[in-house]
Amino acid sequence: MTTTAPEPAGRLYGELARWWPLISPVDVYAEDAGLATELLGLAGRPVRQVLELGSGGGHLAYHLRSRYELTLVDLSPDMLAVSRELNPGVEHLGGDMRDVRLGRTFDAVLVHDAIDYMTTRQDLSAAFRTAFAHLRPGGVAVFFPDHVSDTFEPLTDCGGSDADDGSGVRYLEWSLPPRPGDTTVRTEYTFTLRDADGAVRTVHETHVTGLFAVAEWERLLAGAGFAVSTAREEGGMGRTMFAGTRPGAAGPPAGR
Repeated sequence: MTTTAPEPAGRLYGELARWWPLISPVDVYAEDAGLATELLGLAGRPVRQVLELGSGGGHLAYHLRSRYELTLVDLSPDMLAVSRELNPGVEHLGGDMRDVRLGRTFDAVLVHDAIDYMTTRQDLSAAFRTAFAHLRPGGVAVFFPDHVSDTFEPLTDCGGSDADDGSGVRYLEWSLPPRPGDTTVRTEYTFTLRDADGAVRTVHETHVTGLFAVAEWERLLAGAGFAVSTAREEGGMGRTMFAGTRPGAAGPPAGR
């Protein structure tokens, strides 16, 4: 059975996808690419081929493509189109991280903040099983959630940027306090969009993302078969990141 897309979050990754480079500029991802490279080093095998699930507009991949042979998978055709323009020559495939099966394995699997859209334990476990299924023995899967319940604090943020043609975006992000025991966070986004001809409009969208304790992440990762490591980001957002290695001795590098 094919699962459906986590909701709601459709407009940002659909009709607004073309604005993504201005909403979240590619340069912002350089630091996370460095963190990802460090965590991919936990693999028990050389890392050459990397599968990114929930790759979005390809901004993280942009900083990694010179180091690794990447395969990018995302649920949104519109975001894949943005990524293909930024990352020509990189393999792009449509698929849901909960149930996609590519029929081949990789040295590593990377899931950036798209993992936040796993809003139930069942969805999170399904994503972990997908990552495990695509790993070679000794391979590592790395996950970058924006928040865990142990350290979550509601926030208000804003940002955006302008293009050379005169178009631009500004956004307001407002996350709301969860109720005790909730495993989701509600975040309200307002986007003000200026077209190149000067026309301005606003779009509002609600996003619901998962909120799980570190212990729950570790339990579900172990249940999927991983040997689990946890890392805390120094500075920045202070995120908790997770790496799961697939047990087994690494064999000779595999080709396609």
